[in-house]
Amino acid sequence: MVFLKALMLFLVMSIPNGNVSAFDKGNENSSIQIKSDNLVAYNEASYAEFSGNVSAVQGTTLITSDKLTIYYSKASENKGKKDTGEESIKKVVASGNVVIQSENRTAHTSMAEYTPATKVVVLSGPGSKVTSGNNYVSGDKITFYVNDDRVIVERSKEKQVEAVFYSGELDKKP
Repeated sequence: MVFLKALMLFLVMSIPNGNVSAFDKGNENSSIQIKSDNLVAYNEASYAEFSGNVSAVQGTTLITSDKLTIYYSKASENKGKKDTGEESIKKVVASGNVVIQSENRTAHTSMAEYTPATKVVVLSGPGSKVTSGNNYVSGDKITFYVNDDRVIVERSKEKQVEAVFYSGELDKKP
């Protein structure tokens, strides 16, 4: 699933000197396993909702959350497109106690949203935080534009954006 790939790339790129070569390119086409207490598919509305103790694993990336909703296009909307799977997924939203782990990188947030068409990942909620080793960046909203290798971290009304980088860790390769 492209969502996990984009989140992993986000975690790599959001820390200074993120080493893209450390990105596990094998994740791109590997299978994804989603487990949850419940799954309800709303075919007419074109979405599936996993709820309760959700875990999604692809390669070395793990996402856990209270709920994971996948919005997709109906087969008739995808006629004439290559069957890559990406075209059929419109949006993926993980919500409630979201934790994204990949190697030594971790993100904590209330909600993570990925839109494949624009390749934009948004982590939102009070105290959203991405860490790599002892380095971290936190804010109320963290937006990563995958195509542009650009990250925007926004503050809440109460708290400024915070970033801590240890110079000895900036040159380390994960």
